[in-house]
Amino acid sequence: MQDSYRYVIVGAGLAGASAVEGIREVDPEGPILLIGREEALPYDRPPLSKSLWLGKKQVDEIHLHERDFYDSKGVDLQLGAEASALDAKAKTIATTGGAACRYEKLLLATGGRPRRLDVPGGDLPLICHYRTLDDYMRIREQAAAGKAAIVVGGGFIGSEMAAALHSNGVSVTMVYGGPYLVDRVLPADLGKALQDDYVSRGIAVHSEDVPVAFEERDGRVAVATKSGQKIEADFAIVGIGIEPETRLAEAAGLDIENGIVVDEHQRTSEPDIFAAGDVAAFPYEALGGRMRIEHWDHALNHGKQAGKNMAGADQPYTHMPYFFSDLFEFGYEAVGEVDSRLTVVADWQEKHKTGVLYYLSGDTVRGVMLCNVWDKVEEARTLIQASKKVEPAELVGAIK
Repeated sequence: MQDSYRYVIVGAGLAGASAVEGIREVDPEGPILLIGREEALPYDRPPLSKSLWLGKKQVDEIHLHERDFYDSKGVDLQLGAEASALDAKAKTIATTGGAACRYEKLLLATGGRPRRLDVPGGDLPLICHYRTLDDYMRIREQAAAGKAAIVVGGGFIGSEMAAALHSNGVSVTMVYGGPYLVDRVLPADLGKALQDDYVSRGIAVHSEDVPVAFEERDGRVAVATKSGQKIEADFAIVGIGIEPETRLAEAAGLDIENGIVVDEHQRTSEPDIFAAGDVAAFPYEALGGRMRIEHWDHALNHGKQAGKNMAGADQPYTHMPYFFSDLFEFGYEAVGEVDSRLTVVADWQEKHKTGVLYYLSGDTVRGVMLCNVWDKVEEARTLIQASKKVEPAELVGAIK
C-alpha cells in the first residue's frame, strides 16, 4: 500500500470492480487502490442463491476477473482489509491494520450488511445471515440431501434460497412476516400462487409469522415463532434484507438519507468523494425522485459510471437498472418501480406463469415485470420512459 493514490475505492464488490473498468476507460495510468473486506477476489453475488446451487456455475466461475486483470490495470488490490477511518478534509483513508494513505478521488462502494435477527439466540453459530461467498461455502457443506433447514424471510433471498436448498434435497421450512412470498413486489394473486407452488413441492410455509427465539439442541437449531410454532432443523438461514453500509460515510460527515446521498454524477456532499451501488441514494432520472437500488445491474452500471466520473468524464447516470429472480420454473426480469402497492395490470399468456405485469401510478406505467418473458427489458424501459397516460386495455399485448 503506497502513501497516496489518484483513486481509492472502498468496497471490492461488483460496483467497486466496475469502477476500476470505468476509471481505465478515461485514465489509463492513474494509480488505483481497491480495498475489500472479503478475502476473495471480487465476484458476482447473484449465483450465491441461484446458479451455484443448480450446478450451472462453479465457484471459480463467479469471480469478475482473475488477479492478473487487476495487476494489468495498475490496481493495488488490498483484500481482507477494512477501511476504518475517513478524513474528508485531509483526504486520507485508513484501514483496520493501521495503514493509511491519501487520495485524490475516493469511491465508497461499501454495499450493505445483512439485517440481523434481534431475538434471543439470534447469533447462534447454526444461524447464517446469508450474504457472502464464505456464507455459501459454509452452507454448501451443511446442505446435504436429507438435512433440514429453516429459512427466515420471504423476500428475494429467502425465496431463492428456499428453492435452491429444496432443489438439493434439503427439507425446507420457511418463516416470514409477509402474507405471501415476495409481497413487496408481487401482486397478491401471483404471490399466493407462487406460495402454493412452494407448498405443493413440500416446502413448509409459515407466513405472517416471525421468530421470537432460537436455541441449540443437540447440535441442531430450534426456533420458536410468535404464533407458537416450534421448529427444529440442522441449520437456519436468515435473509431479511440488508442495511446500507454507511458507517464510514456517517463518521466522515457525508449526507445520509437511506444511503449515501449522491448527485447524478455520483458525487457525495464532498465533491472528491463518490458513492455507487447498493449504498448510494441517487437521482433516478426516469422515475423522478431519489432511490437506492440493491440489484446486480445497478451495481454494474452505477459503479462503472462512477469510475468514469472520478477520472473526469462528468457524465450523468441515466441508466434504468433491471433485476431478476429464478424461483423453480418461475423466472422474471423487472425494471422501474415494481411495488405491489401500485395498481398492477396483468397481461397473462398463461396465468401466474407467463406474461407481463404493468405497475401503474394513476394512469402512468412506472414499472414492468416480465414473467418468463425474455429479452424484452429494453421495450419495458421505453414504455416507462414515455411516461404517457394509458388505459389498462391499451397494455394488453403492449409487450409480448
